[in-house]
Formats: sequence, C-alpha cells, structure tokens
Amino acid sequence: MDEEFRQRLDQRLEQLENRVALLERNLGLVAAGQRRASLRGLWRRPPMWTFEQYLPRLLNLNAFKSSPAIPANAPRIAMVTPSYNHAEYIGATIDSIVGQAYPNLYYHVQDGASIDGTIDLLKSRGNSISWKSEPDKGQSNAINLGFAGVDCEIMAYLNSDDMLLPGTLAHVVNYFMSHPDVDIVYGNRIFIDRDGLEVGRAVLPRHDGKTLQYADYIPQETMFWRKRVWDKIGPIDENFHFAMDWDFILRAQAAGFKFVRLPRFLSCFRIHDAQKTAATYAIGVREMGILRRRVLGFDPTQMQIRRAIAPYLLRQIAYHYSYKLGVLRY
Repeated sequence: MDEEFRQRLDQRLEQLENRVALLERNLGLVAAGQRRASLRGLWRRPPMWTFEQYLPRLLNLNAFKSSPAIPANAPRIAMVTPSYNHAEYIGATIDSIVGQAYPNLYYHVQDGASIDGTIDLLKSRGNSISWKSEPDKGQSNAINLGFAGVDCEIMAYLNSDDMLLPGTLAHVVNYFMSHPDVDIVYGNRIFIDRDGLEVGRAVLPRHDGKTLQYADYIPQETMFWRKRVWDKIGPIDENFHFAMDWDFILRAQAAGFKFVRLPRFLSCFRIHDAQKTAATYAIGVREMGILRRRVLGFDPTQMQIRRAIAPYLLRQIAYHYSYKLGVLRY
C-alpha cells in the first residue's frame, strides 16, 4: 500500500469517525429533547387529568380491597342521576348503585324527557328505583329536582354515564360514622371508555384547600356530602352548566365545611365522544373564570394558575408513580 493511498484512507476514516461522532451527538440532543418534551407533557397533562393512559383493559374488580360491613344503623343516603339521552350507558350506572345492596338508599333518576330509549329502560326497572322523565332546564336543574324534598343524611349525584365501584357506599358510610367532624369526602377515580374498559387511573394526594381555589381537582363522581352542607349553602347553582360541582365545592369550603380525600378508588368516570365535559369546553372556561374571580378577587393568568397548583400537581405525580410501582396500595 503506497503512502498516498494510506493518507487518503486515513482521511476517509477520520471523516467517517467525525460523522459518527456528530450523529451520536445529534442523537443525544434528540433524546434529551424527547425527555424534556415528556416532562413538559407530563406537566401540561398530569395523570389525574390524562384520561387515556394505556390501551383498554378489563377492569378487575377483584383486585380492590374488600368492602367493609354495612352498619346496622346505616344512615339514609340519597343519590340522584341526572339523565338525558344516555340509554347506552345509564343501565350500567343504575346497576352500579343498586348493586351496592345498601339497605337505606333513596335512588332517583331525573330524566330530561329523553327520546333514545331511556324511558323504556327506566320502565323495565319496575319499582327497584325512583324516576321521573320531564323537560328540565339542564343538568343542574335536574339534580335539584331529584333532591327536592328528600329526607336523608348523606347525598351524592352520579351522572348517567359514570359508575360506582363495589363497596363504595359501605366505605363512605363507615368513614362518615367514625368521623363525625368530616362533612365532604371524595376518592380516587378510574377512567373507562364507552365499552366499560379501563383506560387510566387517578390517584390523588391529600386534600388541599388552597389549590382548590385555582383548579377543581375533586372527581365529582366520587364525592359524597352530609345533608347539613346542602341545607346551609343551598342547592346546585343552576346558572352553572359545566362547573356546577366546583361552585358547590367552593361554596362549601368558604362556609368552613371539612373535606377529606379517602385513599380508595370509589367510582369510574366514562370517556366517550358525546361527553358533556368535552362538548361544552368553551362554556366551562367562562364559568371557571367566573369562579376564580369570585374566590380570588382577581382574574389570574395561566402562569399564575400553574404556579399556584404546581405543588399539588407534583404531589399527585408522586402519588401516581408510587401507586404504579406498588409503594401505595388501594
């Protein structure tokens, strides 16, 4: 091999080595960028607000803690389901409540004159539930109609596409009876798709009243309250059509009622195309703005909201991954 050829070969090898080094550097930059993007994505959509976290899977109800015994002197629970054209889902909602086998339960479906077969489904239930179908002024009005004149000690409403998990009523009642100072409880939630398959979970940290002034993180379908709350702050505000639960929660907090997050999965939140949460997003933004101005006394920027809720979001992410790794068990 002559010297000139060797030099050309060495130069070529050096060029290739430089290209490989540059490629490795670029790949490292891309990987770092992807990691930063993942972290930003996690920050923008923390687990508690990320509905579809994995591919649909069967919900294994046997994996949860066993239900506590229902006390002999079980307090009366009143539950209302506001409904309109949800025949595809309301059967599962009803079954999840009636299937609790709670002996002192008043359960009422307030339907807004559905035209999709809901009324036939309700008729088929016979006397097992209370129901009425008539035109209403929206979801908030339907909830208030359902609770009108009801005598009870504990209250909750469950939308016509959501579901209670087995043992929820027994667990809630036992907690209320052993903690007479607590007024409102809520818990962890499971996200399900239109077919009832599990697609995600939200594990929440302890209650944080300050964060609640900036963002509603309480899963409505898991929330139960004592009737004394309703009696003092009044019913659902029918001026709200999206954030009515947050308004109720903020009024209860302002009145000094005590909240507790229960370390248990209580309900399933269903994700589907016709979901009100997605369909009325613009209305929701306006209503949430009204509530923030009322509670805070000013209109916070998105940056101010992010900074205010950041500590809670970090705790929620920590709880989420602690649960995924088996450190926390519910």
